[in-house]
Amino acid sequence: MENSAKLLEDSLLVIWNDRQAERRLEAMQEVYAADIIFYESNEGPAIMGHQDINDLIAKLQEQWPAEFRFELNRPSLANHQVQHISWTLGIPGQTPVASGMDIAVIEEGKIKSLHLFLDPVGK
Repeated sequence: MENSAKLLEDSLLVIWNDRQAERRLEAMQEVYAADIIFYESNEGPAIMGHQDINDLIAKLQEQWPAEFRFELNRPSLANHQVQHISWTLGIPGQTPVASGMDIAVIEEGKIKSLHLFLDPVGK
């Protein structure tokens, strides 16, 4: 069985960094449960399923320079079915424009729910 801590790393580095919608959807089949729920913020609605998450990624990437990448601050941490990862977003080698962390709940070897915690601007 694949190292489950790698799932959250793949979510950012493989899925969220990829600018090709079809490849993202293929990777989602391996990393995300079919009925995944993504909580982007406490104020907004949950985003459900591969296609809706893929559409969100495409929309966000349209707003970012092509050089933007997610980078990990350290490897993912796992405690049973819960995983944590901290990251930055921006042009590699430059000051990041955003940072935060993702918390994932794993069920049957895939990410079942994903929760984004965006750091306040300037932190």
